[in-house]
Amino acid sequence: MTNQTAAPGPTPTPTPTDTDRLAHIQTYHLTRSTASPIYAFLLGPPDAPLIRILSATKGAFTARLVLGPQHLNSGGGIHGSVSATIVDWAGGLAIAAWDLRSATGVSVDINISYLSSAKLGDEVEIEGRVERVGSNLAFTEVRIWKVEEGQRGRMVISGRHTKFVKGT
Repeated sequence: MTNQTAAPGPTPTPTPTDTDRLAHIQTYHLTRSTASPIYAFLLGPPDAPLIRILSATKGAFTARLVLGPQHLNSGGGIHGSVSATIVDWAGGLAIAAWDLRSATGVSVDINISYLSSAKLGDEVEIEGRVERVGSNLAFTEVRIWKVEEGQRGRMVISGRHTKFVKGT
């Protein structure tokens, strides 16, 4: 009888943990807020962040933001352009949380439904979630809730964001 030892196969790539995903999207956010003045203005610069990324799983994350004067429209509610920017930002972060990529493509379509409002000093919770990542396009859903008594309260915004991701 001969002693046969199987040749070692390729080392499997370790599956990222939620801790890895959280660290990745926190770093990705820092690169985006450094590269994009609008993100730094609305979400805080890297040295003084206004946004707190709380958790991340495969293709999803949650964050919280206290609304300041820069987030408001003339009526005192969260501005539609701020909501659109958050949907754009959160869609990209959800894609980064999907497979830890360092680039998340360019926007093809953003759709937002404004369901209620939030005002100065209100805390909102943002959830970005991947619906599908294909070879060309990625589809995400972003929701923003007003935080009431420490928990998600009324939904303020529901958005969808499609990105062209080929080559990222």
